[in-house]
Amino acid sequence: MKVHYSSKTHEWETPGDLFDKLNKKFNFTLDPCCTLKNKKCEKYYTVEDDGLSCDWSGERVFMNPPYGREIGKWVEKAYMSNALVIALLPARTDTKWFHDYIYYGKSTIKFLKGRLKFGNCKNSAPFPSMIVGFWRLDID
Repeated sequence: MKVHYSSKTHEWETPGDLFDKLNKKFNFTLDPCCTLKNKKCEKYYTVEDDGLSCDWSGERVFMNPPYGREIGKWVEKAYMSNALVIALLPARTDTKWFHDYIYYGKSTIKFLKGRLKFGNCKNSAPFPSMIVGFWRLDID
């Protein structure tokens, strides 16, 4: 699979070894933004299903959203969702979505050392990445 790092695509396939490590710890039940080719969970939503409009409540979500202009909506959904969500995101600390939904103690952040190689690409990504954990504890 050849992927050129450009704005032609906003999909960055999760490296299998990284997903496997996270899945071993979190036992994911839902991949809300994938393709049929790169889905990571038995339960998944493709672009046709519109994972942003679906309910994620009670799920253990692995999210590697499209990295285009819509990424802020996915991060907001993860933050607002009544689910455990672990997200693979570009480390864009200068964005509104980072400050509104991730920074200031609203989530757990692990910045990844180096640059990931997405999918079967030979070259590393042109940006750093981070793993972000979101979960809400609703007690009435």
